[in-house]
Amino acid sequence: MATVVVRNGNVDGALRTLKQIGAKDGSSRKLRDRQEGYMKPGAKRRKEKAENIKNSRKRSRRDY
Repeated sequence: MATVVVRNGNVDGALRTLKQIGAKDGSSRKLRDRQEGYMKPGAKRRKEKAENIKNSRKRSRRDY
């Protein structure tokens, strides 16, 4: 579990930092996946493939 120190009463900044740390290490994504429950291996594969296609298209748009 990540920890963030609140400095000078700046809770909003600490919360933003905590969210960034969670996004980098993937903990929020893991939590979301666990809440969805069990997914069959084939369904998981299809979901990952669709997500990878979406991300590659997003990256190709950004490269221009």
